[in-house]
Amino acid sequence: MTIESIQTITPSEAHVILPLSYEITVVMPCLNEAETLAVCIGKAMRALEINGIVGEVIVADNGSTDGSQQIALESGARLVNVPVRGYGAALMAGIKAANGPFVLMADADDSYDFDHIPRFLDRLNCGADLVMGNRFEGGVKPGAMPFLHKYLGNPVLSLIGQILFGAPVKDFHCGMRGFTRSAFDRMNLRTTGMEFASEMVVKATLLNMNIVEVATTLSPDGRSRSPHLRTWRDGWRHLRFLLLYSPRWLFLYPGLLMMIVGGLASAWLLPRERSIGSVYLDVDTLLYTLACLLIGFHATVFSVSAKVFAIAEGLLPEDPRFSRWFRYITLETGLLAGLFLLSLGLGGTAYALLLWKSSGFGPLSARSMLRLTMPSAVALMLSAEIFFSSFFLSMMGMSRKNASPIDPAKSSAEK
Repeated sequence: MTIESIQTITPSEAHVILPLSYEITVVMPCLNEAETLAVCIGKAMRALEINGIVGEVIVADNGSTDGSQQIALESGARLVNVPVRGYGAALMAGIKAANGPFVLMADADDSYDFDHIPRFLDRLNCGADLVMGNRFEGGVKPGAMPFLHKYLGNPVLSLIGQILFGAPVKDFHCGMRGFTRSAFDRMNLRTTGMEFASEMVVKATLLNMNIVEVATTLSPDGRSRSPHLRTWRDGWRHLRFLLLYSPRWLFLYPGLLMMIVGGLASAWLLPRERSIGSVYLDVDTLLYTLACLLIGFHATVFSVSAKVFAIAEGLLPEDPRFSRWFRYITLETGLLAGLFLLSLGLGGTAYALLLWKSSGFGPLSARSMLRLTMPSAVALMLSAEIFFSSFFLSMMGMSRKNASPIDPAKSSAEK
């Protein structure tokens, strides 16, 4: 192994470094890791040398105040100073400065085994885009992972990631993983905090990349201080990210369920009062079933809007199945649906006024009238939402730089 340059660079200067004949770059995020940094760099370099791998080690320093920068340079690593705070920010800067076609990231706390580098590199050479370490398969040594992380946090969040995105990964948050530079560029990662680890897996899955896992181990870290990871705060950030990146599960499925339940219950209660055993259900219950229908429709519209926005902003990749729907769901079809509901609402309202007029504008039976006026009002509200959301989605389509089938304006023109 040869380390041909030892220097300090900033993320803005990273492109100045000429590509060298490195096979892999090991990137370590660093924030006050003076106790273990030299050990980690040394282990990584020895692993590269013993296995005949030409590589480099980059330390992406996030503003250390314990002399970690000097330790990195003295240990033979390249140093990238990253002013933007955050685990993800440090890694992104270090990865962008990498000279090798393959990158392996690992923490600088001496908890990961750098002798496993060849395992990752072999799978990358065989065509994998992302090679995830699996600590549960390789072994978590006593004291290496808190009880909550081992039996609740990691398994639950990994399971949620598998359900929401179909990710073929059983250890979502392993800090040791390898990937190609081209795959990293395609992912277009955005998050700067701990949720960077989840974003990488999610984006790789959504882009249909070749993702594999290899067994690795986790040992107790060598630091005397507490880790930067905060169980509940960072756990919530990971969960929040997974939900925000899945409008289908966050909005669409709950919305459709509420629409179905609310619609069926409303249709059942609309003709007359009902009873279930000794429980009588009347217009008061009808009010809530109609509200359930309305809220469900709101959530469904949010789902579509969030998906269009996320794709337009590059947060999510193009979805061919989603795009196909927009060949039929256009501004014009939305307006026609809105006009239909508007006519129903106005028709019901007009009939209610006629009934009121026939009684001399006097008092009417609340039960019978509410069965007419409440659905009419809901129809009017739904028509307004369809009108507004149709124009909003059309505007979102027009705002995209490169029109695609998802563009409602383009879709309607093609029709």
